[in-house]
Amino acid sequence: MKRIRQRKRITIMRDDHIGDLLGAIFLDVSAQHEDAIMARLTEYLGQRVRIVKAEISSDRAEVDVEVKAWEEEANRLAATAKDLNQKGARRNAQSLYREALELDPLNVAAAAGLGTLLADSEKYTEALAVLKFACEAGAPSPPLLLALAQVCIKTERTASAIAYLERSYEIEPSNFGVRRALTELGRKPKPLPRASRTDLAKSQDSTDKPTKKLH
Repeated sequence: MKRIRQRKRITIMRDDHIGDLLGAIFLDVSAQHEDAIMARLTEYLGQRVRIVKAEISSDRAEVDVEVKAWEEEANRLAATAKDLNQKGARRNAQSLYREALELDPLNVAAAAGLGTLLADSEKYTEALAVLKFACEAGAPSPPLLLALAQVCIKTERTASAIAYLERSYEIEPSNFGVRRALTELGRKPKPLPRASRTDLAKSQDSTDKPTKKLH
């Protein structure tokens, strides 16, 4: 196995952390609270993730980080875990996903897979935390945002579910699952652009502010 040094930018949204300890970093980003903010970020990301720079605004934190990881091995384990989960071996899959995250703490595939598996096992609190982290460690994808929304629906967090669905809709307005979920929650999706309507039809046919920099 080859251990490599990774540089990544993590985006943490304030709305994902309302009411938890990390959410406090958005309350006051003045210079005198810099040490406390960095301490909270370090606690959240873990000691293996080194924070290079953080930019905090009223609604998000953009955090440049560095981590030494066994990326290839982590990806292999995540792929094996996904295959095991599809075959019904959930316990073994969960173990491999966690092992992958030990090798690569910012592995999006492992975090997304683990979060989805936890949600399927009705471990909603942990599932929410892991799925949020998967969104933060990589670019949020419609399936990942939809998974978050579904957990929020199960736990009666309707406002959060709608927010995740609307974010997903902005990325992929032709996603039928997202549109249906929004409709079921009483939110009528905006009309699709002509190109997106054509893509959706084909799919259905085939399937029937101020910023504070911290260093």
